[in-house]
Amino acid sequence: MLPLDGVTVVSIEQAVAAPFATRQLADLGARVIKIERPGVGDFARSYDERVHGESSYFIWLNRSKESLTLDFKRPEGLTILHQLLSGADVFLSNLGPGAIGRLGLDAPTLAEKYPRLIHATISGYGTTGVWAHRKAYDLLVQSEAGLVSITGQPDSVARVGISVADISAGMYAYTGILTALLHRANTGVVAPVEVSLFESLAEWMGSPAYYTMYSGEPPRRVGAEHATISPYGPYASSSGDIIMLAVQSQEEWREFCRVVMEDPGLASNPEFAINSARCDHREKLNALIGKRIGQLSTDEALRLLDSARIANARVNTVNEFLEHPALASRDRWVTVDSPGGEIRALKPPASLGGIEPRMDAVPALGAHTDAILGSLGYSPESIEELRSAGAI
Repeated sequence: MLPLDGVTVVSIEQAVAAPFATRQLADLGARVIKIERPGVGDFARSYDERVHGESSYFIWLNRSKESLTLDFKRPEGLTILHQLLSGADVFLSNLGPGAIGRLGLDAPTLAEKYPRLIHATISGYGTTGVWAHRKAYDLLVQSEAGLVSITGQPDSVARVGISVADISAGMYAYTGILTALLHRANTGVVAPVEVSLFESLAEWMGSPAYYTMYSGEPPRRVGAEHATISPYGPYASSSGDIIMLAVQSQEEWREFCRVVMEDPGLASNPEFAINSARCDHREKLNALIGKRIGQLSTDEALRLLDSARIANARVNTVNEFLEHPALASRDRWVTVDSPGGEIRALKPPASLGGIEPRMDAVPALGAHTDAILGSLGYSPESIEELRSAGAI
């Protein structure tokens, strides 16, 4: 038995944030009914065709769900949606600004009809406030939250390479829903959950926010280096590999100078003696370290770093990451089905002792429509009538 067996989630979801939240609920055993637009479905289905003809985004975010095609803007479709909500534990949506309210699916309205239903909403900038009406996509939120301004090279900004605003919102929606389920179980009180992409990423901007608030200037853009710790970044070996190393304490700094740099006196040089000084003289220090690492092969450099107990890593390609021994040796890869055939999938990162996550198929568009409607009492004939009318 999985932790969320018996929990039913109905989700009007698309793209990344809400599907990421519900996929994790499905991993824990929840029944997730994913409502998609008839004919086209979640628009993330068409982002690319890289995984046996399916979208890499959709494959990542939608395993173990049931796909129901439903036009809930039609009266027949809205009736079906309410039938589902009457027996659900959670209703999650991430539609555009104001859409849920216009449909009469807002938290206060549904609380009167279904008092045990946990209402969860993911929005761009919140459902209230002066920015509630604005559309929000990941890169736009990264920009508004200041993340883009501190990411990239000194002369150019960059987007973080994954959808970090969406992912952060999905994580907070997931944990918020779990908390609401626990709160309901403990107290009988149903609390709605609201998460915004902007506020989720704002939380993750805590360190640069405080750094800027109390120093008067933001962290510098320093590419793949750490903005406020030095040395902490990439250096090229004589083998042509990029090695990432991170010095986190004064003790590590002294050992790094003694063992790796073979220059113990460097540790007490006033320009490098403490971390803030090393950051102030970053270019000069990087030149010294770069010259030393550049004289060493990758294996030699890693051996010395390990000997000095300095944290280090290779800068892997995605292909190298896919075959990483840390994943293979812990059996993190499993095989699941998808509309285009079997695929590899990573188990969820939170391992629960003695409990294996559910890793079921990624659904084809509308794959469960007939079965779901049949469970609500619709006959095959009435289902065909709904399909002909465009309601499903």
